[in-house]
Amino acid sequence: MIEVRWHGRGGHGGFTAARLLGLAASVYGGNYAQAFPSFGPERRGAPVLGFTRIDDKPINDHSQVYSCDVVVVLDESLIGSVDVTKGLKDSGVMLINSHKSPNLFNFNVKAKIYTIDATQIALNILGKPITNTVMLGAAVEVTNFVDIKSVYEAIDSFMDRDLREKNKKAAQTAYEFMRGGNQ
Repeated sequence: MIEVRWHGRGGHGGFTAARLLGLAASVYGGNYAQAFPSFGPERRGAPVLGFTRIDDKPINDHSQVYSCDVVVVLDESLIGSVDVTKGLKDSGVMLINSHKSPNLFNFNVKAKIYTIDATQIALNILGKPITNTVMLGAAVEVTNFVDIKSVYEAIDSFMDRDLREKNKKAAQTAYEFMRGGNQ
């Protein structure tokens, strides 16, 4: 089973990204998946968590994800105020929305760290700093557990018609950027 934890802020689409990944993995990828949020005070800008589980067999565990294979940080400002490394497996992957080089993050983990300036990509394509589909596209490339075409199908089935093409382009742009090996 692959377990993913999404760190974001309310209103930035972290739970939507978790759901899109689950949809891409299950309905369009032939696997089983769960996606669920964990909210504190529900207000825009507050730290939120989203979780996605993916497996090739039915998933019976409905608890929060405590030990994860992938951590996706949608807002770099969460680092320091939230322990984004907690429970990240040594063999895991951390993906951070940052313009900084991955080697500038000094976490005490053995996991592979990647960065992408998702905010800038989102501003360029969406006109808003909503980074969820950008980070989803990047995560799909660095982990290879879902095909990018399944992500496009999930976006088409989940998002309003007027949002689909831009969000698919945002995911594709990040996917292609990460193919360049930003680590």
